[in-house]
Amino acid sequence: MSNSADLAALVEQPFALLQEMENRSRASHAGHGAGSLPSEWVGVGFRIGEEQFVASREQVREVLMLPDAITRVPGATRWLLGIANLRGHLLPLIDVKLLLGSGRTTLRRTTRVISVNHREVPAGLVVDEVLGFRRFMDHELSEEAAKTIVRCDGFLGGTYRRGDDLWPVFNLFDLVESKMFLQAAAE
Repeated sequence: MSNSADLAALVEQPFALLQEMENRSRASHAGHGAGSLPSEWVGVGFRIGEEQFVASREQVREVLMLPDAITRVPGATRWLLGIANLRGHLLPLIDVKLLLGSGRTTLRRTTRVISVNHREVPAGLVVDEVLGFRRFMDHELSEEAAKTIVRCDGFLGGTYRRGDDLWPVFNLFDLVESKMFLQAAAE
């Protein structure tokens, strides 16, 4: 008997039908259902310089426009652009490209701030552009990190490949927890 026939037998028993549908939904979501779909990974795509990256959506709190008013922090390194008041919360803004030693980010209309969803280290990462959500299937992931111009090798964890496009996975938590990031005082 097929799955649809099993459900058809329960048409006269609405509560049992709903229970069976819930059980199948839970099994499918857990990846145990017959014919369940391959697992999908969702991230936020962004650009640093001319290179594109993707970060786990769980690591991104929100994407913001570059604020008009940024207060410079005396004695801070050049990559710490300053502090901005975003909806009543102070957020340090970091030029990721400059932090990684690949030059200064040119502030343009497309420049965005990625607010990192980290419990202990608030940070707004200034990137050249945010490219929106990117969805990948598990089979598109390669554990090998892509070669990049931006010096971020220590923060990459695999690469998604779709056709000719490579999407290195940038671990934002590793960046904000790194010793380099936490040393914001100018020498």
